[in-house]
Amino acid sequence: MINHPFRTLFGVLIVISSNCAFGQSAQTADCQAADLVLHNTRIYTANDNQWTAEAVAVLGERIVFVGNNDAVGRYMCGQAEVIDMSGNTVFAGFTDSHQHLEGVGRRTKTLSLFGIPTLADTVAAIEEWASDIPAGNWVQGRGWIEREWTDERRFLNKYDVDAFTQNKPLFMPRADGVSALVNSRALELAGITRDTPDPEGGRFERDLDGTPNGYVLANAMNVFRDLIPAETDAYLKDNLLRGLQENAALGWTQTQDAGMSYRLVDLIKEIHAEGDMAHRVYAAIPVQEASTMLQRSRETTSDNMFDVRGIKVFIDGTLGSRGAALLENYSDADHNGFMNRTTKEELMPILYAALRQGVQIETHVIGDRAVRSLLDWYEEAYNEVPRSEWARTDLRWRMEHAQIIPPRDQQRFVELGVIPSMQPSHGIGDLNFAPDRLGPDRLSYAYPWQQLVDRGLMILAGSDAPVEAGDPRIEFYAAVARKRLDGTSGPGWHPELAVSRDTALKMLTIWPAHGAFQEELRGSVEVGKYADFTVFNRDLMTIPESEILTSENVMTIVGGNITYRQN
Repeated sequence: MINHPFRTLFGVLIVISSNCAFGQSAQTADCQAADLVLHNTRIYTANDNQWTAEAVAVLGERIVFVGNNDAVGRYMCGQAEVIDMSGNTVFAGFTDSHQHLEGVGRRTKTLSLFGIPTLADTVAAIEEWASDIPAGNWVQGRGWIEREWTDERRFLNKYDVDAFTQNKPLFMPRADGVSALVNSRALELAGITRDTPDPEGGRFERDLDGTPNGYVLANAMNVFRDLIPAETDAYLKDNLLRGLQENAALGWTQTQDAGMSYRLVDLIKEIHAEGDMAHRVYAAIPVQEASTMLQRSRETTSDNMFDVRGIKVFIDGTLGSRGAALLENYSDADHNGFMNRTTKEELMPILYAALRQGVQIETHVIGDRAVRSLLDWYEEAYNEVPRSEWARTDLRWRMEHAQIIPPRDQQRFVELGVIPSMQPSHGIGDLNFAPDRLGPDRLSYAYPWQQLVDRGLMILAGSDAPVEAGDPRIEFYAAVARKRLDGTSGPGWHPELAVSRDTALKMLTIWPAHGAFQEELRGSVEVGKYADFTVFNRDLMTIPESEILTSENVMTIVGGNITYRQN
């Protein structure tokens, strides 16, 4: 807790104000101990029993008072830092339920192709970046996505970049991170020719004669990743630190990392020991390291700033790349996607062990075939392992993304106790091309947020950054507006599947806490819970939808510590 006059965190100077101006002193008989008081505001608690308040008091890491301005006066004394929040709105701390922290930091240091409006401009940006890369070195970046382009909406291929990367291998994942652009030099180094078969759970897109065209999907990306020189721990640690800072500045008080390697886990532990955690991290280990996770089991810090509790599994690809596994063919292609990025044979022993050890499972599924298959596999594991051998009956196994869920399978989520972890921003982005991919019938249960809520399910809202921007304003807006960022929509967007603002707030606060087994610790503003708050200069619950996106995060508080303060 802040108990000294000045403190700097990540270069931000935090000035601690005196308590004495409020007419109370440490010697007052009814003075109640507190380190921090926020008052004169509206606080959205995410607690149904007390949805709003005017003031909150914090002692150490925990909340000791939630109530009105008059009653908080007894805490505005002694050594308390008292902040008049007039003009701002306080929320229970926001959680990004699906993010890749190291990638968020890495994005600040490599070529970012997010937000470029045309294919031509995207290729020009790659050419300019590649011009500074020495011959023989890899040209890397991320974030291109054809759905936003106004000239051509097609996937990049090697013919777009070969002319200026002849002696430099290139690897640039699409924004989804589940497909990528490579050039001819990279294909040559990897030994990929038209005679190379597609790997299990992946595909090399090809010309009519079978020659790989440089667009690769899912497991086909692995051969190129293996060729890129290994990064140092210092480089990765810097990425993590940058990601923490970026997230805190946006208002995130926790991110849930969907696939953090043990190498990164150990670096996060160093950052925690050095006191540089700007927000909490809840992590799942990638399935490739599942055996290690099952040996090491859960790891957490005493202050709950870092918690490793799950295994992240990948099943299919993405809708935009036509890699999501569908029950019927794509409406705009003669195939139904692919599965088996992790096969059933590989997965089932992991599920059995996870049941016996109390390990959470988080699985990437997007298409309706992948969703149904995984529900079948989860249920098969439940039935195979006797309940007497389960470490816990409240499993909280998750499906990450779960974008296309037929009604019969929505009900199975309820019956099997499976939690949907979804990204609202995916909906407002993918709905630009989903009508072409899916057709009108399947659109009626695509990104079905309100349908799931109506069944009593808790949706954990996340961003999937760096796939998306990773901005809580965008996720909140997408959930309640279900429109493009410019306020428009299109045929088949099903506005009735948007959610209320109260629901959207829960999707970013108390429901993610439940999804991480932390609802008794955080996720709402209640006495005894961690003092995690996100403070905006506007009231997201009442302002016009269009103004949500222009509001600003002015303060982020984690465990009573101010980890970001605007200016």
